[in-house]
Amino acid sequence: MKLIEGALSKPVTISVAVLAIGFFSFLAIRSMKVDIFPTFGLPTIYVAQPYGGLSPEQMESFITGYYEYHFLYVTGVKAVESKSVQGNALIKIIFHEGTDMSQAAAEVVGYVNRSRAFMPPGTVPPFITRFDAGSVPVGQLVFSSETRTLDEISDLALFKVRPMFSTLPGVSAPPPFGGSAKTVIVKLDPQKVQRYNYTPDEIVQALATGNTISPAGNIRVGNQALITPQNTVVEDVKELEKIPLKLGSGASVYLGDVANVSIGADVTTGYALINGARSVYIPVTKRADASTWEVVQNVKKALPDMQAAVPDDIRVSYEFDQSGYVLNSLESVLFEGGLGAILTVTRPKNSLQVIV
Repeated sequence: MKLIEGALSKPVTISVAVLAIGFFSFLAIRSMKVDIFPTFGLPTIYVAQPYGGLSPEQMESFITGYYEYHFLYVTGVKAVESKSVQGNALIKIIFHEGTDMSQAAAEVVGYVNRSRAFMPPGTVPPFITRFDAGSVPVGQLVFSSETRTLDEISDLALFKVRPMFSTLPGVSAPPPFGGSAKTVIVKLDPQKVQRYNYTPDEIVQALATGNTISPAGNIRVGNQALITPQNTVVEDVKELEKIPLKLGSGASVYLGDVANVSIGADVTTGYALINGARSVYIPVTKRADASTWEVVQNVKKALPDMQAAVPDDIRVSYEFDQSGYVLNSLESVLFEGGLGAILTVTRPKNSLQVIV
């Protein structure tokens, strides 16, 4: 009763308060992200270390063990979990709540460099990423063609569309999936290799030496400083067959005398089927702090530009749109909220009236 009496005695104050609540509610609704999941902000960092050819036991001994030892020095670490498989090691670093993840990520990078000093030669830098449950795929950018090969489609998707795709707000741009990486294949003839008395290691060494990238430098001609071109890098893979395996007195032996060089594809480890046919796609993965609805709308608006970046015989489409679930959930929430508001302000006929 006192609350009602106070509201009736100060109608101007109550009206201003109601208008202020409505105004700030409108601002909050406009800035609110349209999504299913909130921003979790899980304090977790993943480190993925590849090393081809090592067994799980060797990955555990030569790779994972050093990472586990050094990551315990990182500030705020709660637990370190790891999984070693053939050719790969995955380390999960869990931090305490409230840890400054920017500082933690910087420390992880520093201890990764320290750990690699104890690892076998040829260990490449690992992939370091922060995990958040809000970073989920919201669709797929599908590339299809009836005339192009999967390798051609994959190259165009990687070098033409992916740079445009990565600039969209709130989108992370993983590489395309479904194609095979372009590979230079050197097929040795065992009989010819044995005839010239060479070993595969010697041929690999000659191939690496004959295709070395080295700085060319400059040369001054009068008042000009010209760049001197280098010819150590081949422009056509067939030129690799001219790499000498043996120089000096006598007849020279070239790579083409014992092998054939051609362009091919890497071993297929996975493929994508769209409507029963092999295809290539880029997963549309949103960032943890981005809105699913805004990301999907930005991708759809950019589709004409992406289509213009590839040949006409390749079709670019957005499939498996996940924003429909978000929109349906939002409509349900708005309906229930409006229904609740109507039932709240509607007075039943037989309700008790209080006259002041």
